[in-house]
Amino acid sequence: MTEAFSRAVDELGARVDGPMVWGWFGRTLSAGVRCTRFGRCWLRLVSAPEDKAMGKIWEGNALAAEYFDATVTKPALYESAGEARGGYAYRAELSQYIPEDVCSPLPVLGPDAVIPPDSWWESLRADLSTVAKAVTDRVAVRQEWVDRSVPRFLNLPAPQVTEWETAHGDLQPANLTSRTPYLLDWEGFGTAPVGYDPAMLWAYSLLAPAFAERVRETFPVLGTEAGRVARIIVITELMQSASRGDHPELVGPLRRMAEDLA
Repeated sequence: MTEAFSRAVDELGARVDGPMVWGWFGRTLSAGVRCTRFGRCWLRLVSAPEDKAMGKIWEGNALAAEYFDATVTKPALYESAGEARGGYAYRAELSQYIPEDVCSPLPVLGPDAVIPPDSWWESLRADLSTVAKAVTDRVAVRQEWVDRSVPRFLNLPAPQVTEWETAHGDLQPANLTSRTPYLLDWEGFGTAPVGYDPAMLWAYSLLAPAFAERVRETFPVLGTEAGRVARIIVITELMQSASRGDHPELVGPLRRMAEDLA
């Protein structure tokens, strides 16, 4: 990964200008860079086995740029480069540098989280409304997955999703900047149950009750039947993730919320 990152820096005419940041399980490697054409940028390198370097996750950020760079508060994608070597494929994405901290360095929001001002919530609500109206054949959540997974992880009947919209797909505190907010990491965007994005942010905020309550106030859809279904589906996703060892601190709150929503 480090050698591929160096090659991408050279190919894109940049130089590293900040610390290296590893992503989930070493799948990505990123850093601030400087580029003659664009100035300060963010360079993100993603890798996958060569035979799996395709589909939704691989092309997500590039397609999101086509859909949303002009309409949503997100980093603009400037340029991409790719290569295959040693059985792995690498995709480098040179994007707008955002000089803001994220709401949380980890997806799960801590109990001392600061609640952003009204303007932050208004901007987020407007952007998610724009995203929801986009027409795409990309899929973030499938009914077939719901049918299999809700009984398995929550011991509840699988809800039938009747209302769908386009979603960011991974709306958690580590993908939102703290001042504006900018929405980061679009590789998973696609069609999902109505209310899915707010439900995701709410679920990752359960250890910060005041923040979670503000999510519910900002997105009344969470109080509807569609929102109940979306929350059950998000809880199922996070329980599946917890079964692999991710975010065990959320398991108790998620189980209690699932019982309340049953």
